[in-house]
Amino acid sequence: MRYLFIIQGEGRGHLTQAMTLEKLLLSRGHQVVKMLVGKSESRTLPAFFTNGVKAPIAYFETINFVTASSDKRPDALKTVLFNVAFSPKLVPSISMIKNEIRNCSPDIIVNFYELLGTVTHELRARDIPMVCIGHQFLFLHEDFSFPEFSGYEGHIALNLFSKAICNGAAKTLALSFRPMADDSKKRIIVTPPLLRPEVLDSRNMPDFQDGDYILGYMLNAGFAEEVIAWHKKRPEIPLHFFWDNASEGPVKQIDPTLSFYYLNDKEFIKQMAGCRAYASTAGFESICEAMYLGKPLMMVPSHIEQKCNAYDATRFGAAVESDRFDLDILLDFAENHFRRDDGFPEWAQAAGEIVAKELETL
Repeated sequence: MRYLFIIQGEGRGHLTQAMTLEKLLLSRGHQVVKMLVGKSESRTLPAFFTNGVKAPIAYFETINFVTASSDKRPDALKTVLFNVAFSPKLVPSISMIKNEIRNCSPDIIVNFYELLGTVTHELRARDIPMVCIGHQFLFLHEDFSFPEFSGYEGHIALNLFSKAICNGAAKTLALSFRPMADDSKKRIIVTPPLLRPEVLDSRNMPDFQDGDYILGYMLNAGFAEEVIAWHKKRPEIPLHFFWDNASEGPVKQIDPTLSFYYLNDKEFIKQMAGCRAYASTAGFESICEAMYLGKPLMMVPSHIEQKCNAYDATRFGAAVESDRFDLDILLDFAENHFRRDDGFPEWAQAAGEIVAKELETL
């Protein structure tokens, strides 16, 4: 079978899922003929993705999330106004996606949560089956429970956005922290997260241990101020934080015990395997990686999707939520409250067969 991927390029989650699925499909004798990645002018795709995939990559401009002046959380009003003003520039993107689909002649389109992929499919490629993959589709499931919201408006809009993306899909695969029954009414199939082979194998590597440093990841660099402020109070605890700030180079070393790293996935996984505990802005992929490796986890959600991720993950005792990067909360949790989710590794390891079966039985 010939597969074409359309990927939302914001953050690292959808990118790593696409990398994992490509390896899985190639190992089963299929082809991935092209990867179309939606990104904004302000984001540079990390080298771990551009160098790590086999299929040729093409880029298009897509919908953007605009952060507040603090560069921490998306600003809903700014995001809407920007994308309304920007919308005429999306027409060439839709035309480009249409032409790539026509030229590549895929048997199946796999959409990693990219709205323009769905728009193009509806307008120009409805004869080709489309499969949508993403954790966000789990929020549409009839059995998913939303948290009590405070300061994280927009869960209704989030679900409307997700419904728009999976509109017309032959199958919708909802990546989940735990097994759940499929939602047949909404045609949602629940699957394990698509963790890369490097992550799955890292439990058997020499680097897999509980070290002395705290690892962290933040998409928006504004959170660095909170990390630096905490570090000044506790400089004896080593901190290794990854961020999406290419302008600062591969590594920005603040002092001997605080370093900020630009996204490097091999280095990130190596450090995840050896860290004492992990703090992040609650992206689904890195939560799963920490849970798979049995690391105490603190989440600082920056928008409604991450708020839902945090709520879902904390229900097992494997994670704690905070409204800021106060690492005292993480250390207290790691020492006094943390419980490993022993069932998660087996669930994650089952992803390959489950997802491949869904793609191969269209």
